[in-house]
Amino acid sequence: MTIKFSPWFLAIALALPVTASAQTGSTNAPLPAAPSAANSAAANTADPVPTGGVRVGTINIEQAIFASNEGQRDFDALSKKLEPKQTELKSMNDEVESLKKQLNNDKLTEDARATLVKQIEQKQKALERSVQDARDDAQNQQNEIAQRILQKMAPIIVKYAGDKGFGLIMDTSNPWPQGPVLWAGPSVDITKPIVDAYNIQSGVPAPARPTTPPKSGSSTGAKPSAPSASKPSAPPKQ
Repeated sequence: MTIKFSPWFLAIALALPVTASAQTGSTNAPLPAAPSAANSAAANTADPVPTGGVRVGTINIEQAIFASNEGQRDFDALSKKLEPKQTELKSMNDEVESLKKQLNNDKLTEDARATLVKQIEQKQKALERSVQDARDDAQNQQNEIAQRILQKMAPIIVKYAGDKGFGLIMDTSNPWPQGPVLWAGPSVDITKPIVDAYNIQSGVPAPARPTTPPKSGSSTGAKPSAPSASKPSAPPKQ
């Protein structure tokens, strides 16, 4: 994504709400109530909490959403939906670049040059507005998908944490110092089992991927920074 996915902050004490913070506002996906004392005791018997403290686990919520079959399917669909807008923005950008090149013509009169400069400024402003509008629209649609998945994933996180005797689950979507976790070993990360459990519950099959990489093509002109809904090439470290 050329637009950074909204930061996610998750601290589950088996009763606290999950909050997703977005650029345009925040929405809440409340978690279910904590497991009963009987269930917690059973979980502790099967997988006891270390003596002398609360068992803490971590999950990369952003990665879990993108890695789920449903997330891959829906974000791929959104990416395809945004392709016409990408093409439109590139066309607008190419037009501006073409006009800029005309300024290099030494035969332009002062009046013609002034008219051309004004035309470039107008089209540049229109391009910038269009890019910003497209970015905001893509961000909103991405957040809608993520929130929908998170609302269904939250009960799975709570149940897993209760069954395994965790007293606290921390989100590692944002590395420290932007996020709350300075360091955590892979042994406490529950991202993969949560994704696996969510895939089973959702019933969404894994998306088919091309067996051969697409041919790379050359591009001309500077392409504007436009939205994309595809999975980030470098997801946050767990």
